[in-house]
Amino acid sequence: MTQNQTVEDLIREFLEYCEIEKGHSDLTIRNYDHYLSRFLDFAQADRKRDLKPSEITLELVRKYRLYLNRLNTGKDGTIKKITQNYHIIALRAFLKYLAKKDIPTLAAEKVELSGAEKKHFTFLEFEEIDVLLKAPQNFPNKSNRLITMRDQAILETLFSTGLRVSELVRLNRKQVNLERGEFVVRGKGSKDRIVFLSDSAKDSISEYVKARKDSFEPLFIHHGGAKDDYEDGEYMRLTARSIQRMIKRYAKMSGISKEVTPHVIRHSFATDLLINGADIRSVQSMLGHSSITTTQIYTHVTDKQLREVHQAFHGKRK
Repeated sequence: MTQNQTVEDLIREFLEYCEIEKGHSDLTIRNYDHYLSRFLDFAQADRKRDLKPSEITLELVRKYRLYLNRLNTGKDGTIKKITQNYHIIALRAFLKYLAKKDIPTLAAEKVELSGAEKKHFTFLEFEEIDVLLKAPQNFPNKSNRLITMRDQAILETLFSTGLRVSELVRLNRKQVNLERGEFVVRGKGSKDRIVFLSDSAKDSISEYVKARKDSFEPLFIHHGGAKDDYEDGEYMRLTARSIQRMIKRYAKMSGISKEVTPHVIRHSFATDLLINGADIRSVQSMLGHSSITTTQIYTHVTDKQLREVHQAFHGKRK
């Protein structure tokens, strides 16, 4: 660190470090930038000079947390506790970076997270999943059969693999091994993991690909509009937003009252595995979670199953 480097300079360096050395996603870096900029704005609000690393103290962080707790964004009111924690997580990551560079500042270990409410998530029951997977056949696109086949393949793939929608839209044809029913996907943090296709997912993808007359690389594409066979078809690749709209439409047409998104299908994939006896470490690997703590949000499902077993089999005195 040069003598004149400010916290603002170091935040810029930290974000570059996250991008190059840590391999964080664009979204993570944007969030870190947003959270740390908010901290810097707060810390420098009453100063007539730039903030120095040595001036980040527990008292400053305490006042900042009080500010976050009272901040009204104007859109949704005050900031949720879990979002406040995201701000502090970003700050701790920055402080750890400063410590790594031997820059005198507050130790990240002294900054504790607040007891935020646990995340609640929605998942589909078996009957709802069954209805959703049958939706393309029950409500086919009458003008273009390929769209129906594509949508069927997308739904089957999401439920079979637990892919994030961002991972799904990046899939290319040659990436998916239909013969083995498995393929490698690159997830968050540029980490690779293997995912597996059910027989119905393999069949749906195979039928869809065979019916296509193009040689475009993306596995799931738009159907309709002008095409240029000399291109690799990247411009034809479906977006995450288009898949979200498609799933929402099928859920509504199928009479499912829950708000169904690609991530709800991912939750359903995980809960289905646990309910049927999979161990949580295996589910962690299949979801691509770096920490078991993230996967443990699903344990309430197995707790429910254990309660039902207890009620069915315990204390049946004659």
